[in-house]
Amino acid sequence: MRVLFCTSKLPGAAIIRAVTWSDWSHVAIIDGEEVIEATWPAVRVVPLADVLAKHSSFVVADIPCQDPAAVIAAASSQIGKPYDLTALFGMLARRDWQEADAWFCSELVAWAFQQGGSPLFRPEALYRVTPQHLWMIAK
Repeated sequence: MRVLFCTSKLPGAAIIRAVTWSDWSHVAIIDGEEVIEATWPAVRVVPLADVLAKHSSFVVADIPCQDPAAVIAAASSQIGKPYDLTALFGMLARRDWQEADAWFCSELVAWAFQQGGSPLFRPEALYRVTPQHLWMIAK
């Protein structure tokens, strides 16, 4: 499964990188020429080219999974759900930050892999996944 890791020079990206100890501020699932991403204001599908144009640095990595279509279907089922701004505060407080009805980019990716039958993390860790955690397992 192809996963996009990216960052920009915007202040919000710098804050996310600092809080998550990562070179990356954003992750998204690549589906052909589109990505499924959790970003302000909601989970959405956008052209890959549009996402790349907004970021100053990016890498496409392969993360093994048994059923890419199931991962994409799981992520797609969340389209329209809001972005989880409170996740940044949860990261600073070192608590589980997942809101039941909102997504931070990395937790959406980890959850979609779990729902698609290719868990990347223990179930209790799903709601504390940062871009750096996903980067460490990317091939």
